[in-house]
Amino acid sequence: MRGFDYGKLAERAWPADILNLVAKIHECKGRQDMYVRQKPVELDRLVEIAKIQSTEASNKIEGIVTTSTRMKQLFEEKTTPRNRDESEIMGYRDVLNTIHESNEYIPIRPSYILQLHRDLLRRAGASYGGSFKNVQNYINETRPDGTSFTRFTPVAPYETPAAMDALCDAYEQAVAKESIDALILIPCLICDFLCIHPFNDGNGRMSRLLTLLLLYKNGYSVGKYISIEKQIEKTKDRYYDVLEASDSEWHEEKNDHTPFIRYMLTVILACYTEFEDRVGMMDTAGTSSSAYDVVKKYVEKKVGKFTGADVVSHCPSIGRSSALAALKRLTEEGVILRQGAGRSTFYVRAESVK
Repeated sequence: MRGFDYGKLAERAWPADILNLVAKIHECKGRQDMYVRQKPVELDRLVEIAKIQSTEASNKIEGIVTTSTRMKQLFEEKTTPRNRDESEIMGYRDVLNTIHESNEYIPIRPSYILQLHRDLLRRAGASYGGSFKNVQNYINETRPDGTSFTRFTPVAPYETPAAMDALCDAYEQAVAKESIDALILIPCLICDFLCIHPFNDGNGRMSRLLTLLLLYKNGYSVGKYISIEKQIEKTKDRYYDVLEASDSEWHEEKNDHTPFIRYMLTVILACYTEFEDRVGMMDTAGTSSSAYDVVKKYVEKKVGKFTGADVVSHCPSIGRSSALAALKRLTEEGVILRQGAGRSTFYVRAESVK
């Protein structure tokens, strides 16, 4: 069975771009801590928005979907799941809440990971929830002509419990030694977790929940306010490409985690940047009571298409009805153009259309 030794990461000379990403995230973390102290109440709306976006995006990556209206109703507990997809979506919400509320009391140990997996699939009634896989799984890929092939064969079922023990032990030892930055260590563990693929189902969703948990436990709480899962879903093709590049010769312990590390650092930094942008919109609101001014400032900085939902989520200092009213006024004034209809409605800045 493959071993895990994260101590070797401290001996590596990392590329300059990775070190620069780590340094930028450290700076963002310091500023975030300041914002959280200054605006605790205002940031509560960001938390609720992020929960919905994280649940929707992480499940969407796996093809588990429902409508935005249903998602909102489910989160507000105004309805109950209608099918397995909605049950699994609510299971993700449950585990997400647990991590947000109790991350400091969740050790990185196999028994706790199993319990989180149990809760993820509990609402769907899956018998294998909370258990390691009992059949061999495969990571398959579809060629352009429609045929598929096995790209990677994860750890065998009989080796999985020992592999998860070794993975968690290696992580705890690396954390205790403090010889490698957590921002480099975390993507390595997530990549290895996905190569083990310890469950019959739910491995991708668990990997993203573990990413959030690990970031929390190392002092990076941006995932509380901005959806890391949504950022991954937006760059899904690249996500799969870097995983493929990072798991080559994994069983022989010759793989290179660097592509996945670089990708995850880019994702985390993008989340911090978005967090600061949204806090900036709050500052705008602080200097003016006009929702119109807040939305107009967002529109003036927006390149390309955007929706009403985008405006609501990026302007957390104002209510939904006020944001939509401001959009209507900006449309009537000719500042923006409304395109499409119904759920396909979007807006663009009028000056961008010739």
